Amino acid sequence: MRSLPPLASNGAVEDIHSAGRPKTHDSAELHVSGAARYVDDIKEPRDLLYAAVGLSEIACGAIHSLDLDAVRAAPGVVAVLTLDQVPGHTDIGPVFPGDPLLAGDRVKHHGQALFAVAAETQLQARRAARLAKVEYTEETPLLDPLQAKAEERFVRPPHFMRRGDAEHALAASPYVLHAGQFVGGQEHFYLEGQASMAVPTDDGGMFVFTSSQHPSEVQKLVAEVLAIPLAKVTVEVRRMGGGFGGKETQAAPWACLAALLARQTGRAVKLRLPRADDMRLTGKRHPFHNQYQVGFDAEGRLLAAQLEVVGDCGHSPDLSDAIVDRAMFHADNAYFIPAVSIAGYRSFTNIVSHTAFRGFGGPQGMMLIERAMDDIARAVGQDPLDVRKLNLYGGSGRDLTPYHQRVEHNLLGELIERLEVSSDYRVRRAAIGQFNAASPVLKRGLALTPVKFGISFTAQHLNQAGALVHLYTDGSIQLNHGGTEMGQGLNTKVAQIVAEEFQVPLARVSITATRTDKVPNTSPTAASSGTDLNGMAARDAARTLKRRLAEFLAAREGGTPQEVRFEHGQVRVAGKALDFAEVVQAAYFARVQLSATGFYRTPKIHYDRETGQGHPFFYFAYGAAVSEVEVDTLTGEYRLLRVDILHDVGRSLNPAIDIGQIEGGFVQGMGWLTTEELKWDAKGRLLTTGPATYKIPAASDVPEDFRVALFDRPNEEDSVYLSKAVGEPPFMLAISVWSALRDAIASLADYRVSPALDTPATPERVLWACEALRAVDKPKTVAVEEPV
Repeated sequence: MRSLPPLASNGAVEDIHSAGRPKTHDSAELHVSGAARYVDDIKEPRDLLYAAVGLSEIACGAIHSLDLDAVRAAPGVVAVLTLDQVPGHTDIGPVFPGDPLLAGDRVKHHGQALFAVAAETQLQARRAARLAKVEYTEETPLLDPLQAKAEERFVRPPHFMRRGDAEHALAASPYVLHAGQFVGGQEHFYLEGQASMAVPTDDGGMFVFTSSQHPSEVQKLVAEVLAIPLAKVTVEVRRMGGGFGGKETQAAPWACLAALLARQTGRAVKLRLPRADDMRLTGKRHPFHNQYQVGFDAEGRLLAAQLEVVGDCGHSPDLSDAIVDRAMFHADNAYFIPAVSIAGYRSFTNIVSHTAFRGFGGPQGMMLIERAMDDIARAVGQDPLDVRKLNLYGGSGRDLTPYHQRVEHNLLGELIERLEVSSDYRVRRAAIGQFNAASPVLKRGLALTPVKFGISFTAQHLNQAGALVHLYTDGSIQLNHGGTEMGQGLNTKVAQIVAEEFQVPLARVSITATRTDKVPNTSPTAASSGTDLNGMAARDAARTLKRRLAEFLAAREGGTPQEVRFEHGQVRVAGKALDFAEVVQAAYFARVQLSATGFYRTPKIHYDRETGQGHPFFYFAYGAAVSEVEVDTLTGEYRLLRVDILHDVGRSLNPAIDIGQIEGGFVQGMGWLTTEELKWDAKGRLLTTGPATYKIPAASDVPEDFRVALFDRPNEEDSVYLSKAVGEPPFMLAISVWSALRDAIASLADYRVSPALDTPATPERVLWACEALRAVDKPKTVAVEEPV
């Protein structure tokens, strides 16, 4: 049996040490050449049908009749599916009920799926779906989450966290500020839209190709709607063209509909949503209505805070319980508050059910305390950076969060100091002051904002992962794990871990599509935990195989298994250096098992929602960013001049991928806070349904001067090779852009008035904020402006 060519002695060391090196994304060449295969690129079965869905034209009301005769009679139509034809479960709520697969007798949001149709061509299916005749009794939709809060119309009960007596401490504080804040939502705008293809199997089961971050949930829900065992359903995800949370729960309905139509017709069915329908049918980042009341002293030191976050959840729970929880967990961000209470509300509204999005509520919560930091700084006449540094976690008795987890291994003080120096913050602050004094129209702003982000799923049972590793007799390695690749480089990092364990070149490790029949019962790829969980599981499997090989070699060559070393593509034992492939082949002939599963579960984490206390995060990831902007105060237009980022990723597994994630996360966060505006009309109809009406950041929005550095410090918790998560934390670094805009606007009032600036901070909102400050007389005492 042939083995792979032996490793070259010249330069082999550099190639073999995979972990910690900047390795190319495993699909990079496929992406840029257009050869990467997505669901819509899979070779289609000969008898494939195409599906489309019919959408509601009202946001709230009763359905009196659903006449689908014209749909059924349309050219090419083979099948039509309504809710009463579903053989199994009809509610596919991921955690709590409330998400009917298709509308029954009531409509809860504009664009809700009423039925599905399968036809011979995609165009025939989409045309047929428009022929339905529906009679409604239209009712007035509830679109205001604050009205919903007042009426106590929630998708889940409120939740509260407390430490100390915030009310008493506020009353005793020398200074008190309060303000409200609207934080807008965000469309995921993944390049690959929602798509699934279901293929019936000859044993009565279903094989499903889907673009999902959670294949095991798709498997479960497809099995439940078909009323068959989970073991009869196999789900495969090779890669996604972006997910960002939008495919954690909301990829499942389209897989379920495709599977039901495939069962009904006996033919393979593909359902791919057009972009406009995708935006109508799928949830967004939750918009939030926040407010704070903070007490502080003359230096700007926080003494107390009452914080409130109100999430606009849409018509169903989806993941809103955990999302609003995480907003509450991050409402303190990097700052110690001696006495604090946090209230979280999950408001029902008649719009699409909002869902996970990068940061999972954390960014919306963080915005509240960052606004407070700026407002306090203006009130006491200090640089906002100095007020932020004054209030950081750290020091005796200043390390306990509002949910009673201690902030251990805190890097923020050192990280911020280093960034302050490397970015020339003080020099630039002085230069900006001089520029603004001499420039009546163009104003510049500067802000340094930190991030402290907790890493782990807040649902404890999701913090587990599995992996499967095969050794083949030519020395090649096949790897499978429960995570999904959506462009973030997860597969590359996990493959690097396996290559590092065996000390072989990365090219010898092949990673295969995520499949529910290889690694079962997996968690979603979310919460920045993909590498933490799946990398540890893959390492566990690799170490099991190494142990088996070491035991075999020690028995054959002499010595102990502990003396066997895997080094530079070889295995060293009893003074001999054996080629890795030869060892694997010899182990095969000795009947050593060359396949192993791995498993990992995150330690230490727990949270009691009854008391609002616990240790919900394994560790914290830290970062900070400095952003400089220039604002035209007569038009509200602005540009981002320079960004400096210093970010903590522990001991980086792949610096190239990590820096790419930081850059991408920052730009996506900047889009959320500046240009990406969702609009619904008075009847609950989404108006922003494509790139013509919804502006994501373009290359021209990225600053020409964009400096990103990694804070090189190994994780002090036992993560995989002491690395840290990097998916979500950089997103919140973009808060520095919003804060810099406020800084520029504040210069219109000599930095003594803190401007209101809801998000997204579009040029219109910036202009309104400028006009509001121009209308304010220069006060002797500062009052925080209420939102426009």
